Amino acid sequence: MNPVRIQRLAGNPDLPLPERATDGSAGYDVRSADPDFVLAPGERRLVGTGLAFAVPPGFEIQVRPRSGMALRYGVTIPNSPGTIDSDYRGELRVIIQNGGTQPVPIARGERIAQLVFARYEAPALLEVPSLDDTQRGAGGFGSTGS
Repeated sequence: MNPVRIQRLAGNPDLPLPERATDGSAGYDVRSADPDFVLAPGERRLVGTGLAFAVPPGFEIQVRPRSGMALRYGVTIPNSPGTIDSDYRGELRVIIQNGGTQPVPIARGERIAQLVFARYEAPALLEVPSLDDTQRGAGGFGSTGS
């Protein structure tokens, strides 16, 4: 994969680019570019990152919660994984939600999510009058066991 081009948007020279915590990390931590705020219990908020990406064709960025924030504070991403498409060139913004019981302060520059770059396929879709039978059939939601 070629390097992914990132544009640091105006007013954000102090924020580091997304980075992996270890060589084995799949996700790149991304930070809040918003002024400090407090996320109330149950509150959802759209948070800017101050960055725009040129994602290569055939790839997407999956936006995922950070496990530490989810465990410690109940902060998650309600549409996880969010998708950033290869033709989007605006600011990457992240929807975060406080699923905990206490207000959570979020400082500018705090890591709020992780980004995973993933290939995808875009097959042609073909409508047919019926589908082939399988052993499982239409069974779902626990039909193969607990």
